[in-house]
Amino acid sequence: MSLRIDVFTIFPGIVEAYAAESVLGRAATAGLLDVRAHDLRMAATDVHRTVDDSPFGGGAGMVMMPEPVFAAVEAVDPPRPLVLMGPAGRPFDQSVAAELAALDGFSLLCGRYEGVDERIRTDLCDDEVSLGDFVLAGGELAALAVVEAVARLRPGVLGNSASPDDESFADGLLEYPHWTRPAEFRGLEVPEVLRSGDHGRVERFRRAAALARTLERRPDLVERRGGLADEDRRLLAEFGFDSPT
Repeated sequence: MSLRIDVFTIFPGIVEAYAAESVLGRAATAGLLDVRAHDLRMAATDVHRTVDDSPFGGGAGMVMMPEPVFAAVEAVDPPRPLVLMGPAGRPFDQSVAAELAALDGFSLLCGRYEGVDERIRTDLCDDEVSLGDFVLAGGELAALAVVEAVARLRPGVLGNSASPDDESFADGLLEYPHWTRPAEFRGLEVPEVLRSGDHGRVERFRRAAALARTLERRPDLVERRGGLADEDRRLLAEFGFDSPT
């Protein structure tokens, strides 16, 4: 079944171009993904197709007006929820991606300028998500990140159906490191265990390496999982990785 994602933006060409490439493009060709970009200016009524105005109370920058944004969304009647891309939203992570991937469709609204009129946030949108504690010129890049993160969780989008299960954050850990040919490069060798042909041992090593990498780079993720279990500690010790005492 195709996942429909509608994106509302003043730069629909950006969304359309990216959605036509690579994983997203192949998913669309296969009928697994339907990304539709809508120009927020389509509902503007003046000759300049204005979608922004100065804020009440003064201040720098411009704010997206409610009239054209409401009108554009209502004209399309897109799939819900309608999610605003904004810095005040809940953090977007793999669990939110999985939540959206379970739907038949949803929509994204890309802000611009200083942001959107508060009535857009409270009375038009159903949710708000943020990629992190930083500010972009607009929501298009953030929306595309959401589209790709969600789409690749849908069955059939990736060539290997097991790929999403092994990736970073899928089990609350960073993904284990990877190597490929040649086995030796400039004196740097691929770990022997990966060349052993012992699939059970390879899986244990990868689990240990994922734990070690997460402990080193994102210990907060391990804490969120309730810390290291005794089995985790044994696994780290088996392959010579350090573990906290």
